[in-house]
Amino acid sequence: MSRLWSVYTAAPHRVMFLPGVMQGVLVMLWWLLDMESRRAGGAGLAPGGMPGPALHVWWMLFGFFPFFVFGFLFTAAPNWLNGPAIPRAAYVSVGMLLPLGVALVYAGAFMPGLAIAGLALHVLGWAVAVWALFRTLIKSPPQDKRHPAIVTLAALLGGLGDAAFLAWGGADWADGLAVAEMLGIWGFLTPTFLAVCHRMIPWFTGRIVPNYVMIRPYGPLWVVLAGCLIHGVLDLFGHADLAWPADLAMAAIVFRFSAQWGVVRGVRQVRLLAMLHVGFLWAGVAFALYGVAGLAALAGSDWSAGYAPVHALGIGFFATMLIGMASRVSLGHSGRKLEADALIWGLFWTVQGVAAVRVLPDLAPFLPAAMITLAGLLWLLVFGLWAWKFAPMYWRPRVDGKPG
Repeated sequence: MSRLWSVYTAAPHRVMFLPGVMQGVLVMLWWLLDMESRRAGGAGLAPGGMPGPALHVWWMLFGFFPFFVFGFLFTAAPNWLNGPAIPRAAYVSVGMLLPLGVALVYAGAFMPGLAIAGLALHVLGWAVAVWALFRTLIKSPPQDKRHPAIVTLAALLGGLGDAAFLAWGGADWADGLAVAEMLGIWGFLTPTFLAVCHRMIPWFTGRIVPNYVMIRPYGPLWVVLAGCLIHGVLDLFGHADLAWPADLAMAAIVFRFSAQWGVVRGVRQVRLLAMLHVGFLWAGVAFALYGVAGLAALAGSDWSAGYAPVHALGIGFFATMLIGMASRVSLGHSGRKLEADALIWGLFWTVQGVAAVRVLPDLAPFLPAAMITLAGLLWLLVFGLWAWKFAPMYWRPRVDGKPG
């Protein structure tokens, strides 16, 4: 048992990705069962009296994606900074507190009081994660720290969102849910993924594509990050339709970045690189959908994009980038070749199908609502097979015999 624990805690991505791959299955299984229960006239599976849709927000924004965000940042940020590694005690603490918090929230379906305790433990684990990133940031030597600073600030905003959800569920703060959703999407996940893409996609492309000229201007990145905050604040105050100028500007910048980073050449190279380029395009699609929806509302149109933009962002952008980045980290740090085999490649394209199937019913209401359930089932297929492939890598030693 001590040998297993030593291997499992040998690197931060191990203790974060394993609960992450498990959550990839559990969050969607829970959502499908809860949705079916409510359709049948039942109370759903939400613990502690929290509505199912509200908990679905928490699961995705705070109880699923952050495992991979922190697992990646705990690995990458010290390398970006040439700074001190995340201390073992810190990443192990986060790797225990966050999953324990999630487990107690699940258990709250049977013992309601456990849900609030779980949310509190989750916030505590998040605080440890932010402090670990901040410590690495300030203790690293003087250099360009813009990307690490952005993701550290985004993690802080995400922690505030996590705490806001706790205040909503545990202290009846009426606005807590809206604040949590705004900070989770526009303060944490979207800025984090955008900053990581800005840092890594040109760098990875330059290592593979011959005669590649890296173009990575910061000015447009600041505009996109400001656009995220503008959209989030307007949405919080019920005026998301007024964010369309920022939304369309963000879409234009994303598509411009994609062209500058060589999306056409990139997708023709190795599969792991193609996954990142395709995933980044979904960010532009999502922002464009937000912008078009805002313009339609401004024009008084009866048409609405519904939940299409947020699912284009969450499934198309976040989930695709997660598959690409986490697969790369898992393969490389387990001593395997950085190659996407037929299974990984197939799962990547299935995620594109999941995003399309979930987005289309909101854009075209004449399509059957059953497509939403189909999207959930396809998600289960993808993350079930992905967990089957990658989970053992997190408790087994590296195949090349190296530490870590």
